[in-house]
Amino acid sequence: MQKLVIGSLAALALGIGAAHAAPLKVGTVAGPETDVMQVAVDIAEERHDLDVEIVEFTDYVTPNAALADGSLDANAFQHEPYMQSMVNDRGYDFAVAGYTFVYPIGAYSEKYDSIEALPDGARIALPNDPSNEGRSLILMHNKGLIELNDPTNLEATPIDIADNPHDFNFREIEAAQLPRVLPDVDMAFINNTFAQPAGLSLDDALIKEGPESPYVNLIVVRSGDEDREDIRQLVDAYQSEAVMEKADELFKGAAVPGWTE
Repeated sequence: MQKLVIGSLAALALGIGAAHAAPLKVGTVAGPETDVMQVAVDIAEERHDLDVEIVEFTDYVTPNAALADGSLDANAFQHEPYMQSMVNDRGYDFAVAGYTFVYPIGAYSEKYDSIEALPDGARIALPNDPSNEGRSLILMHNKGLIELNDPTNLEATPIDIADNPHDFNFREIEAAQLPRVLPDVDMAFINNTFAQPAGLSLDDALIKEGPESPYVNLIVVRSGDEDREDIRQLVDAYQSEAVMEKADELFKGAAVPGWTE
């Protein structure tokens, strides 16, 4: 009996050790945001002896599916309006573990140097995910380019436009493809996630959000995991001076910290 108890305790100890040895998997979208997360990963290892593995994605849908099915422990790529739209549409049970940065969205053009030069009937490409499309249209509304039925509707689409005085022609495109279609349209709204790798600077945007934007990005986990020690350690490592400096270097001042120091 004594040997059985000792053996069981040893097996349990091995199990705990194995579980502890498994890396924390966090999903990011490939590009500069992944480079920023890598700094947080290095800090987490140094500060907390935490093993973190970054899993890169090239779209905005798969990281949430992977989090929901347990392939990831966390992801860091989305703002709250987008997360809520995915929760509502797909029934995900997610929670916010921490805040990262606001990455202001901008409208870019290879044909025109100012928003005033944009002609009537211009072809405008919008990201086709629910919240970022609404985000783009709200920005156009706020700039007086269109009038929305409800400018507080974060999931507005072109059918919610009450007045389109310049007869703009809208095209809904997957966010990752927007830099590629930029030469074929007159203007495109592109998130910094995809604008920066394409060589686009927010300083060159015809219109852009300011630092007051409510679209702060998040570290998202499954509900109940937000208080896990390893998740708290990851958030602590991310919300650090070194991460802020890396984001400032990569985004040229276009990444605004979304947490309170």
